[in-house]
Amino acid sequence: MRTDFKKLIGMASLLAAAPCAQAAAGEGVHVVMDHAKVFRIEEPASSVIVGNPLIADVVMQDRYTVVVTGKLYGSTNLVILDAKNEPIIDEVVTVGSPTANTVVVTRNAVQDTYSCSPQCDPTLKVGNSETGFKVLAEQASSRNDLSLGAATGSAAPSSN
Repeated sequence: MRTDFKKLIGMASLLAAAPCAQAAAGEGVHVVMDHAKVFRIEEPASSVIVGNPLIADVVMQDRYTVVVTGKLYGSTNLVILDAKNEPIIDEVVTVGSPTANTVVVTRNAVQDTYSCSPQCDPTLKVGNSETGFKVLAEQASSRNDLSLGAATGSAAPSSN
C-alpha cells in the first residue's frame, strides 16, 4: 500500500478537527449513523470497495473527494484503488450511534429513542421497539411521499 489515511489532505470545513486527527493517526474512520464525513485523498481514485455496504456507504464525489455515510452500527473496511488497481486507502470504518441530544428510554427489554433539541420527539434507531420503529418508519415514509408530491406538483399518494 502506497498510502493510507495519514495522507488525507483535508476535510470539509463543517467537520471538527478531532475526527480528522483520528483518521490521520491511523485509527480508521469513525462516523455516526445517518451522518456523512468528507475526506480528500492525494491521488485520483479509480475503484471503491466497501466490505459491508449495509454498514457504510462510500461515494466518490469526484476522483479526490470521498464521502463516507454511516448506515448501520458496526465496523467494515474501505479500500480505494487507483487506475493501476493499487490501494490508495485501506482502512477500517466504524459506525457509531449518535449521542448528542439523544435520549434512550428502556422499559423492561423494550427500547425507544428520542431526539431532544429542545423538545423530545421519537426517532428511528436500529434496536428500538418493533412497534415504535414500524410506526415511525411508516410516518416518515408518508411524510417523504407528501414532500416529493409537493415538490413535483403531483398529487400525494393515497393511503387507501
